[in-house]
Amino acid sequence: MKDVKALLFDVFGTTVDWRSSVEQELRDLGEKHGIEADWPKFAQQWRTGYMEETARVAAGGEGPNNVDLMHRQILEKMLASPEWSRIAPHWSEKERDYLNLVWHRLRAWPDTVEGLRALKKKYIIGTLSNGNVRLLVDMAKYADLPWDVVFSGELFQTYKP
Repeated sequence: MKDVKALLFDVFGTTVDWRSSVEQELRDLGEKHGIEADWPKFAQQWRTGYMEETARVAAGGEGPNNVDLMHRQILEKMLASPEWSRIAPHWSEKERDYLNLVWHRLRAWPDTVEGLRALKKKYIIGTLSNGNVRLLVDMAKYADLPWDVVFSGELFQTYKP
């Protein structure tokens, strides 16, 4: 890798543990309201909705180019579905807003920060992610991710397939 100057990383799942971060916030909000649910399933469906929607938009379909808006639309659609509608009356708009921003508060994998710092000594390191710029910057601050640069699908008005 003699001529390599920069390394770009996917973020969700690669450098941060989206699953346990989202599941924990769902459990916490559920406990606050005395709601028992299959939170891992809820988290996976939320993520699957995101994957389907980004693929659809990347293929030329209409849709938001801001992942925060996309996540919120998917969350609302889920809460209106028969499977999850019993939860909706318990969560206020403020709680939904806060929950939707869980994607800004994802925890790094245990070896991520140390590994990125080591790579940063030799290379420019950055993201290549579908997350919007604000989400990626907030996540970097929250998880102490030492990016030199943030490339987001938002900058290109599309999503990675």
